[in-house]
Amino acid sequence: MLTAFRRLAGTWFAKGLFLLLILSFGIWGIEDVVRNFGRDSAVARVDGQPIELAEAQQAARRQMAQLQRQLGPDFAVNDAVRQTAAQQAVAALVNQRIASAESDRMGIAASDQAVRDYVFAIPAFQAGGQFSRPIFNQFLRGNGLDENGFLALVKRELERQQIITSIRAGIHAPDALVKPLLAQAGERRVVELATLPLSDAPEPPAPTGEQLRRFWENNPQQFSTPEYRTATVARLAAEIVMKDVHVTDEEIAQAYAAAGDRFHAPERRTLEQVLFPTGPRSEEEAKALAEAWKGGAGFATISEKAKAEGGQPVELGTLSQAEIPVPELARAAFATPEGEVSAPVKSSFGWHVLKVAKVDPPAVRGLDQVRDELRNELAQSKAADMAFERINGAEDALAGGAKLAEAAKQFGMEVGTVTVDATGHAPDGQAATLPVPDYARDETVAAIFAAQPRQPARMEESKAGAGFVGVELDSVQPPAPRPFEQVVDAVRAAWTEDARAHAQEEKAAALLGAVKDGRSLEDAAKEAGVIALRSDPFGRDGRNEAGPRVPPELLNQIFGTKPKDATMARTAQGFAVAQVLEVTPGDVNDATALRAFRGRIENGMGDELEIQYLNALRDSTPVQINEALLPQVAGGMP
Repeated sequence: MLTAFRRLAGTWFAKGLFLLLILSFGIWGIEDVVRNFGRDSAVARVDGQPIELAEAQQAARRQMAQLQRQLGPDFAVNDAVRQTAAQQAVAALVNQRIASAESDRMGIAASDQAVRDYVFAIPAFQAGGQFSRPIFNQFLRGNGLDENGFLALVKRELERQQIITSIRAGIHAPDALVKPLLAQAGERRVVELATLPLSDAPEPPAPTGEQLRRFWENNPQQFSTPEYRTATVARLAAEIVMKDVHVTDEEIAQAYAAAGDRFHAPERRTLEQVLFPTGPRSEEEAKALAEAWKGGAGFATISEKAKAEGGQPVELGTLSQAEIPVPELARAAFATPEGEVSAPVKSSFGWHVLKVAKVDPPAVRGLDQVRDELRNELAQSKAADMAFERINGAEDALAGGAKLAEAAKQFGMEVGTVTVDATGHAPDGQAATLPVPDYARDETVAAIFAAQPRQPARMEESKAGAGFVGVELDSVQPPAPRPFEQVVDAVRAAWTEDARAHAQEEKAAALLGAVKDGRSLEDAAKEAGVIALRSDPFGRDGRNEAGPRVPPELLNQIFGTKPKDATMARTAQGFAVAQVLEVTPGDVNDATALRAFRGRIENGMGDELEIQYLNALRDSTPVQINEALLPQVAGGMP
């Protein structure tokens, strides 16, 4: 039977809450994740605790929205992107559970006051030096979060930071380590640089037919056909078996009955608020403003009055009672009639005054309204189950000696035979036709060229999210020289290019030899008719303010060459020769540079220590991923 293990790996460093919340990528990675073939309603389980489908779908939508904002309106969302976003969202949820479990085990907690202080101090939530509720609400809406969920994320992050801070505490990089590294890393050099592009080489004499044929014989790899492989490729995925899936009205009705409150929209209220942060007169100011508001003043007038008295007016938007994280505020908001103003309400944030601008009553989406939605969900779930059942059957058949084409026919796979080179092209030069989506072409071609003759096929899960793909190698056509007459023009062009390169290489070698004999590169280049220029000081990245650009192919060699010595290298344009004129070590007495460099080294040391700890932690936590439900996580995205 098919047994597969999936690694959803990543690394989390305590680089700050904001990156964690916005990116939603994997924090710690998941090792030894076991595929679950049963009918579990949870997408994943961490030490037995479930992550339900609805939570995973919400996380995936949040991740997709962030990705679209980062990449812009031209970013095309396809099935592969949805699959990746779904996997990353589930990985992030799993990692959060692992982190929370460790915090609970260690008895670590973050107080409500610490959470409040942290949120109020986030610079992105501030305007004019103060916390801005509109900016905060905009952030929540833009990332598909409610306030309660966001504060829970902050609480978990502060608890994780306590663990990580203790792990990284005490790390110190001594001067004996930092100063030599800084001297080397900050080193700057000045060189005399001579470049010899192939385009400057003299035109070589026209080659004879004998020279061309000899060049063709000596360089068969340049004028040969590539290796071609003929293979049978089969694919099975949920969308392939969807045509065989049937969902009955009775099943839809049962799913609706089991959905609980999923299709019940709670009462929602549109709220306006003024908050007076805790202070000696905040209660009195809140009471006075509430009376003025009850007198019929509009929100614009109330806002001006509140600002003048140190209050913070904000339109909270339309919320359900569960979406208001402060219990006292939630009770007051839903106890106040439509159009009325509440009495001042005390919370840990200060004194609140609310007006209920509008009430949207609760609503229920009936079975007929959600029938198509449920039918699609049930069909996807059935298709995933059917696909895994067929994959298991195909694996058994292949293990019993069946050919891939036979198993594909028996279990309803898409199958084809293809002849392809390592770049994915057929012998006619066109892209080979493969029974896989375009986004899975590269990994399928790689699998064809990794297959061995007479090796039984296996159905492997596509890393690109294309389902399961099997490859069976039928034959190998090794590279073969093309007839000289067919490639004579290409041979002539290659011979000419080689002659130019040989001429420039000899000239570069002569310059290098002259420097080794004691001459300066400047003088030797002038005598040879080659332009040589002096560079400005540059570091190991090759950047300098002026002067010639140092070819990247030469950089490492320059920093390994002694002063007054020279080195040469083949470059993208031809050849280059450099003589080292000056070497200036990094300034180890520059306190600012030393402090910054020490910080970089200590961060690296901390990262390594953190990785070791996190690896040990995740290895001790049993995790199961129900991959049969992953298509539904991806299917919940736009």
